[in-house]
Amino acid sequence: MMPRNRVLLVLSLCALAMCDFSTILTIAPNRLVAGQPVTFWQMGGGISSAIGAGCLVLLVLSFVPLARYAEYIVLILALAVLLLLLIEVGARATVSVIFGPHGTRVSLGWGFWAIGFCLAMAIVDALQRLKAGTLARLVVFAVVIAGAAIIAFEGLFDGLSIAREYAARRDEFDAALGQHCVLVAIAVLLAVIIGAPLGLYVARQPQRSAGIFGVLNLLQTIPSVALFGILIAPLSALGIGGIGAVPAIIALVLYSLLPVVRNTEAGIAGVDRGVVDAARGMGLTPAQILWRIELPLGMPVFFAGLRIVTVQAIGLTVVAALIGAGGLGSFVFQGIGQYATDLVLLGALPTIALALAADFILALLAGFFARSRS
Repeated sequence: MMPRNRVLLVLSLCALAMCDFSTILTIAPNRLVAGQPVTFWQMGGGISSAIGAGCLVLLVLSFVPLARYAEYIVLILALAVLLLLLIEVGARATVSVIFGPHGTRVSLGWGFWAIGFCLAMAIVDALQRLKAGTLARLVVFAVVIAGAAIIAFEGLFDGLSIAREYAARRDEFDAALGQHCVLVAIAVLLAVIIGAPLGLYVARQPQRSAGIFGVLNLLQTIPSVALFGILIAPLSALGIGGIGAVPAIIALVLYSLLPVVRNTEAGIAGVDRGVVDAARGMGLTPAQILWRIELPLGMPVFFAGLRIVTVQAIGLTVVAALIGAGGLGSFVFQGIGQYATDLVLLGALPTIALALAADFILALLAGFFARSRS
């Protein structure tokens, strides 16, 4: 019997394999020694059995004849199993900390991330097959966030070492998160201010595009750490600190220019020339055509570039911590230096969350402009 959903088949098989063979949690007596791996079935209990049974049902559903109700079952079941997974690891961590020796550290193992990824992809696949709209996707996203928030509010995550790292550095984390967001916002804003007019110029003067895009492409080939280092000497010569936020913002802007310029040019060039000619025939000036016709119609393509720029800037700002710019990257590099995985995750996970949230919001805006265009 052939599976009707091969994606779900692969995801559910991987999740079941992770349940059997992977490390879900790592429990160590303190921060300095290697932890003892705990597999899924070693945790025991009814919740673990329910998670395994849920993954097995997802496997069976991959063979169910194609029907819309089956996708709803997959969506609801994958959501439920994902939340149960969060409850189980939180409860196990809490028990280990309470009954273990003082200083016990409980870290999330690679199996947890693998199973969570498979379940998340099953949810995304179900939404795509259901052709879910923006509202439905928002509801699913809100359910996951609300469920995780309730679990955290109940204190089930308090035993995890990443939560303990956060509790010990709450003020430092809040300041780093604010620095990260400010750096990204300033860099993206400057990239748009510089790149959008440059993209418009390229659209009006296509013969100049080769030279401009050649320079911008060259900037993209420079490794981020090298670019941060290259900026130190000239900025110091100008009396500007070679380390800190200023060189970080300059580097982020340079990296962000290519997507902004290219998508602005593509958005303007992609406007139907017949529409432009009709507007010109109605007596509209070039400025009016730009603001009333070309920019609104090219906005979906522009937002596609803005999504790339924003997600890229959020990630590169982590590297900017190497030159003293601050942000979430400071936790990442502190954790690497101290061999503390949970400290690395304290900087990495919020960065990923910021990137996903920015991509989701900008995708919604791009979809809004695309619908208004049609």
